[in-house]
Amino acid sequence: MEILDWIVLSTTLFFIVVYGVIKTKGSATVKDYLLDNNETPWFTVGVSVMATQASAITFLSTPGQAYHDGMGFVQFYFGLPIAMIVIAYTFIPIYHRLKVYTAYEYLEQRFNVQTRTLAAVLFLIQRGLGTGITIYAPSIILSALLGWNLTFLNIFIGVLVIIYTVTGGTKAVNVTQKQQMFVIMSGMFITFFVILAYLPEDVDFSNVLHIAGANGKMDILDFSYNPETRYTVWSGITGGFFLMLSYFGTDQSQVGRYLSGKSIKESQMGLIMNGLLKVPMQFFILLTGVLVFVFFQFNDAPLHFNPTNVEKVLQSDQKKEYEALEAELNQINIDKKVVNQIYIEQLKHNAYDNPTLRKKMIALSLEEKELRNDAKEIISKADNSAETNDKDYVFLYFIMNYLPKGLLGLLLAVIISAAMSSSASGLNSLAATSSIDLYKRNVTVKSEKQYVVATQYFTLFWGIVAIGFACVSSLFENLIQLVNIIGSIFYGTVLGIFLIGFYFHYIKGKAAFYSGLISQAIVILIFLKYILFESNESEKLGYLWLNLIGVLLTIVLSFLFQKIINSKA
Repeated sequence: MEILDWIVLSTTLFFIVVYGVIKTKGSATVKDYLLDNNETPWFTVGVSVMATQASAITFLSTPGQAYHDGMGFVQFYFGLPIAMIVIAYTFIPIYHRLKVYTAYEYLEQRFNVQTRTLAAVLFLIQRGLGTGITIYAPSIILSALLGWNLTFLNIFIGVLVIIYTVTGGTKAVNVTQKQQMFVIMSGMFITFFVILAYLPEDVDFSNVLHIAGANGKMDILDFSYNPETRYTVWSGITGGFFLMLSYFGTDQSQVGRYLSGKSIKESQMGLIMNGLLKVPMQFFILLTGVLVFVFFQFNDAPLHFNPTNVEKVLQSDQKKEYEALEAELNQINIDKKVVNQIYIEQLKHNAYDNPTLRKKMIALSLEEKELRNDAKEIISKADNSAETNDKDYVFLYFIMNYLPKGLLGLLLAVIISAAMSSSASGLNSLAATSSIDLYKRNVTVKSEKQYVVATQYFTLFWGIVAIGFACVSSLFENLIQLVNIIGSIFYGTVLGIFLIGFYFHYIKGKAAFYSGLISQAIVILIFLKYILFESNESEKLGYLWLNLIGVLLTIVLSFLFQKIINSKA
C-alpha cells in the first residue's frame, strides 16, 4: 500500500468512529439508547436496514461468488421484496402498537415467558456467531494484504465498532451507517468503472456481457425443481422469502432499525425502500464480480487467489509440482486472450453466435478449473490445515494488484466500513435482547440509567464474544454462504413461532414453545445429515430450504401439540 492509500483508509475510519461518538453521546433512557427516542426518519431507516445486511462479507465474498459461479446467486434475493411488503403491513403495526423494544417482547404477551426466552436465545446464538463472521471477513483482507496477525486485526476492528456502539447505542448505529453506506457505494461504483476502463479499448460493456454469457456467467434464472441445487428461482422465492421474512421481521438486528422510526408510516417507507433497492444493489455487486472474470480473460489470472496459501506451497516440497501447474495455466491464459480477441472481432461484425468459439472458451474454462482443483490438492499436501477455497480472495486479489493509488485505500475503507456497520447493528441488537428479554425480565433495577449502563455492558460483552468467535473462524465454502447458512438453521423456527402468534390464535403458549424446541432440533439434525457432512457437489439439500422446513415444522407441530393439550383438558 502507498502513503495515499493509508491516508484515505485511516481518515475514513477515524471520521466515522469520532463522528459516531460525538453525535450520539449521553443517552439518559433506555428508549433513547435502544430506539433513538423514535426520531429516525424513513430514509435513515432504509439506509440503516440496507447497511445492516450489507456487511463486509457482501463486498468481499459476492464478487468472488460471481467470478466462479456467475450471476445465479441473485436468485437468493428474489423473495426479499415480497417479504418487505408482508413485514411492512403486518409486523410493523403490531410492534409499534405494543411499544416493544425488541421483537421478542411480543412473544411473551402473546404466548408466555418460555417462548419469548426460547426465541431470544436462538437469536443470541445465531447473531453472536454472525457478528463474529462480519468482524472476521475484513480481517482476512488486511491479514493477506499487510501480513499482519489475524487475531490482532480481529481485535482492532472489533474495538473500533465497540467504541461508538457502546457510547451511542442505536442512534450511533443509525448515524454512522449513513456515512458508511455512502463510502461503500461510492467505492463500488468507482471500482466498477475502473475495471471497465482497464479492459482493452475495443471491449465495451456490451462485449463484456457477451463474453460473460459465452462462459455461462450470465445464467441468472434457474427454473429447475431440483432441491439439491442451491440457487433457483423457486428456492429464492420460497426459502429466500422465509429467510428474509425471518431476518427482517424477527431478527433484532433489523427490527431494532425500524422500531426507531418516527411512526409506522416512516418505518414502512424505510423497509419498502430496502425492498426496491436491495436486489438491484446485489445484482450490481455480482456484476462487478463478472467484470473481474472478464478482466482476467485478457489478463493473466493466478492459479490460486489466496496469497498466503501460495507462499506456503512455494516454500514446501510441492513447489515444483505447483510451478508445473502454473506453467500450464500460463499457456491457458495465452489461449484465452487469443480466443477472446477473435470473439471480440466477430462481435464487431454482429456475429454474436459462434458455436466453435464458444466451445473453445468453455473448454479453456474447464481446463482452468481442473488446474485450480489440482492446485488445491497440492496446497492441502503442503499444509493439511489450509483452507483451499479461494472465492473470497478473488476480489481482494484484483484490488491489491490492479487498483490505482488511493483507490486501494478507499476499497479497504469500503470493506471495513461495511464490517463496522453490520457488526454495530449486531452488537446493538444482541445487547438490546440480553438487556430487555433476559436481564430486565429477571432483575429489578431502580432507575432507567441503570438499564442503560447494563445495556452498555452487554454491548461490551457481546463485542468480546464476537471478537472471540472471529479469532477461531475459518472459511466455509465462502463467507456470504456461511453467514446465510447459520441464519437458515435458526430463522425458520423463530419465524414459525412469530407466524403462529400473528395468524393462528387457536395455538397457545405451551404448544408454541414445545413445537419451536422440537422443530429446531430437527432442523439441526437435517443440516448435519444432508448438508454439513456432504461435499458441495453431493449435498442432498440446498440450505435455503431449511427456512421453509423450520417454518412448516413449527406450525404443524404446534397444531398437533395444541390438540393433545386440549384433549387432556
